[in-house]
Amino acid sequence: MVKIFPFAGIRPAPSEAAAIAAVPYDVVTAEEAREIIRQNPDSFLRVSRSDAELPDIPPHDDRVYQRAHDNFAALIKSGRLQRDVAPSFYVYRVYQNGDTFVGLCCGLDVEDYHTNRIRRHEHTRYDKEEDRTRHIEAVKAHNGPVVLLYRNTDFLFSVVESLIPPAKIPDAEVTAADGGTHQIFCITDAQDLARLEELFSTVQNLYIADGHHRAKAAVNVADRRKAAGLPVEGNVSRFMGVLFAHDRVRIHGYSRLLTDIGSFTPESYMSHIRKFFDVKTYGPVDSSGYNITPHIATPEKYHIVHMYLGGTWYECTRPIDPSAAPLDILDVAVLQKFVLEGMLNITDPRGDARLQYLGGARPIADLEKLVDERKFTVAFAMQPVRVETVLDVADANNVMPPKSTWFEPKLLSGLVIHTFD
Repeated sequence: MVKIFPFAGIRPAPSEAAAIAAVPYDVVTAEEAREIIRQNPDSFLRVSRSDAELPDIPPHDDRVYQRAHDNFAALIKSGRLQRDVAPSFYVYRVYQNGDTFVGLCCGLDVEDYHTNRIRRHEHTRYDKEEDRTRHIEAVKAHNGPVVLLYRNTDFLFSVVESLIPPAKIPDAEVTAADGGTHQIFCITDAQDLARLEELFSTVQNLYIADGHHRAKAAVNVADRRKAAGLPVEGNVSRFMGVLFAHDRVRIHGYSRLLTDIGSFTPESYMSHIRKFFDVKTYGPVDSSGYNITPHIATPEKYHIVHMYLGGTWYECTRPIDPSAAPLDILDVAVLQKFVLEGMLNITDPRGDARLQYLGGARPIADLEKLVDERKFTVAFAMQPVRVETVLDVADANNVMPPKSTWFEPKLLSGLVIHTFD
């Protein structure tokens, strides 16, 4: 069973939240972060992406992490960031594109990560993991939330939701650049805190949806301190997560783009594709949307990949083997096996420069534009994976192919910060 902990978070003063809150560090490049900071010098990206302020210094130089520490300390010293007086839980609510997402922000136990009560479905990359490990140690804070899922019961979710009745005024409210409204509600009542701890103690597992590197980095900080003979207790043995019911989040597909099709001509390429898929011209596509609706009558029984080549969309389908293992029923796994690796010899989907990815919350029009402008040759729009499939993969101790899921909501950094030392 998992453990959750209240903590005395550091949060923006009420009048400062809109200026300080920032997109996650890993959804912008250094150049993009630099431009955001130029337009808004108060952005929390000055802490989470301090490399953007030091473009002439290697991004993993000690001075980059020291700058993050100094910028964070300056925000606290100025009073713009303030520590809550008592341990709290925080309800994080997001209104976005007609959806409402409600999560519980809390401290999580590093030991639950070690014992696989906090489960993963992605590999972490050492370079990214090491960057966040050094960042957390320098700042002495977990300033980006890890998004996790729990298998929902209506009762458990309803308890979290009941903590913010309609008339309750949020402690912070921010409208993000994408139009989403992010709200924080501080929960301090002793009975509410005890009830939440008790209820979540019945949850067998949590599942990381977004933030695998942040979670692993927080675990690294605790493990390295323990290895050095330093005390590991209290908040340093915990990290910050926001828990969402598994059926109250949204998943988009994660699109793929190819710079070329190797030695194939468009005609021979299509001929080979037809060896593995039933291929039909799709027809007009609503390119303002995030996904393409399958034409096939029973989509749950088929692998479905929509492919854009030469100004035309194609629907590529293949029956799903009902006895297939959780990983083998993934559309991205079938695309990798038969097309990317089988036809084009892309054996390293993480590192091969010919293969690029586009987040699933980007409209289909962006894929078309990239191909039409000849920046890429082929685009693949993937159907979203079922949340239950992600949980099943994690329960089987398997790892999904890279860029299999794009979870929403994407949470902002700087609204709640979990510190240690």
